[in-house]
Amino acid sequence: MEAAGEAAVPGEQLRAPAAFVAPLQPEVAAAAVLPERLQRREAERQQGVERQRQKKEAQVVKEERSEFFVAAFAREREAVEALLAAGPLEEAAARLQGLQKLLTESVRFLAPYEVRQGQEAVARLQGDLAARRQQLQPKKKFAFRALKKEAAPGSEPRPAEPARPAAAAPPPRPGTAEGEPSGPPLCGFSGAQGQELELGPAELLQRDVVLSELRGCRVRLRGNANTLRVRDCRDCTVLCGPVSTSVLVDGCSECVLVLACQQLRTHRTRDSRFYVQVTSRAIIEDCTKVFFAPYAWSYPGIERDFESSGLDRNRNNWNLVDDFDWLATDKPSPNWSLIPEQERVSCWD
Repeated sequence: MEAAGEAAVPGEQLRAPAAFVAPLQPEVAAAAVLPERLQRREAERQQGVERQRQKKEAQVVKEERSEFFVAAFAREREAVEALLAAGPLEEAAARLQGLQKLLTESVRFLAPYEVRQGQEAVARLQGDLAARRQQLQPKKKFAFRALKKEAAPGSEPRPAEPARPAAAAPPPRPGTAEGEPSGPPLCGFSGAQGQELELGPAELLQRDVVLSELRGCRVRLRGNANTLRVRDCRDCTVLCGPVSTSVLVDGCSECVLVLACQQLRTHRTRDSRFYVQVTSRAIIEDCTKVFFAPYAWSYPGIERDFESSGLDRNRNNWNLVDDFDWLATDKPSPNWSLIPEQERVSCWD
């Protein structure tokens, strides 16, 4: 009997774990579903919190950068203005180029109105610099003219020499473009029709170039200019080497422009194609049917011109365009688009 009792004890000990585990099986099955759903919701909540934190930090950094830019830009602008008033122009030009570079490198975190204000300030200073250079150009030396001798009495009158044709005066200018100095252009072409026009490195080096009121012309600018203004041109092709600072295209139509620059601004232009290498984002305003592709022109010595211009050949924002007339962020602007690859021109000469 004792042996039977003793034998029953192990049986009871073996059944006890089974009786203890059996009630937990339904709870384990339910717990396997509920925590998974809660964990997924908790993970989504944490991801949302992290996104909000990163967005807030990015906004703070952006505001700090914007404040730093405003202070630095104002300081440099005042220095350029002081040099233009009473300092050496070469130093003013160098500081102005640094001001342009500061604006270009800050475009990615500035608000559109800050970019526009900076561009207008740079354009105004560039116009002031060009005007000062023109003002300080040496004037022509005064020379006495030989008096015409009167014919002796009774002698035959000497036949008059044919008059030389006078140089054609430039056509009247309806108004100056933004940042363009008044008076005749220091370097460039105006009023030509159906001509092949060209300037070389020696003529362009760090000059402010103006192309205005051209019709059906093909212009080649082989060299490193400081600025370029293309105004009121129609049905023209402009091939331009690297420009150290800015290019302004204003009031043009049915043109092809091949440009390399730090900053490109296009106003009142339609039905035109741009092949560009631009360091900052290109800007259009009051434009329709303008198309963009990467820069695609070369000539002997262009690498040397890129080096003297300070442009980075590895940095090209040709496909990033800000339309100041299109404020919607969820839809692309209908005023510009990219040139399809099969339609792009690669050989110009």
